Amino acid sequence: MSTITTKDGTEIYYNDWGSGQPVVFSHGWPLSADAFEDQMFFLASRGYRCIAHDRRGHGRSSQPWNGNDLDTYADDLAALVDKLDIKNAIHVGHSTGGGEVARYIGRHGTKRVSKAVLVGAIPPLMLKTPANPGGLPIEVFDQLRAGVQADRSKFWIDLSLPFYGYNRAGAKISEGVRESFWLQGMMAGFPASYFCIKAFSETDLTEDLKKFDVPTLVLHGDDDQIVPIGASALLSSKIIKNAKLVVYKGAPHGMCTTLKDQVNAELLAFIKG
Repeated sequence: MSTITTKDGTEIYYNDWGSGQPVVFSHGWPLSADAFEDQMFFLASRGYRCIAHDRRGHGRSSQPWNGNDLDTYADDLAALVDKLDIKNAIHVGHSTGGGEVARYIGRHGTKRVSKAVLVGAIPPLMLKTPANPGGLPIEVFDQLRAGVQADRSKFWIDLSLPFYGYNRAGAKISEGVRESFWLQGMMAGFPASYFCIKAFSETDLTEDLKKFDVPTLVLHGDDDQIVPIGASALLSSKIIKNAKLVVYKGAPHGMCTTLKDQVNAELLAFIKG
């Protein structure tokens, strides 16, 4: 297995496919690098080096009690980038991974970054506050925590429906996709499954977004039931200088899977542009 070890002893697993300009992927909660396999295979087949790690506590990486926060996630990403000496990279982050990319740029700058892509991403802030009235109330995230604690396995099975928009009328449901979501969720450790909820819901990434100084694509579905577009992409695309916002009508949170051909073409065009 390909792994690096961070300064606190956590082993971070990663996939490294193909050769050429690097594209680095940061996945969402509670998934793993496998959530990006469609994008990675597509781009690696077209002359790009595709790298995706399992965030600490997720997938095949270590399951530490500590460090399940955006600062540490970003520092783990920086450690991977430094260890592999990745330069001129396109960073692609989905959901919590979009927050990881934002905090990585906020903490470590863009000296190794050429472009950024935020897909269904959590920035600037998911939680409803007086300063962020369009966010989701804390009760929504308390329910997620309760679901993880009560019956984690069933919770992942149930969450796969809104994640991929399979709860919408006329949706073409893939039980295989749902089982993959469940499997990736169960590979995540209990601490990360629980503590990451606070990380992705309560971390304000506004100042990080202001530090973006590379071409940025913000991609979001307007029927995203996990990260509603109004408090995320519609705001972050205004904060990031010269960001390109692309909204997919009717698309769910998990559109990298359900609309993989469209997303793949969008990514390739942006990378080449």
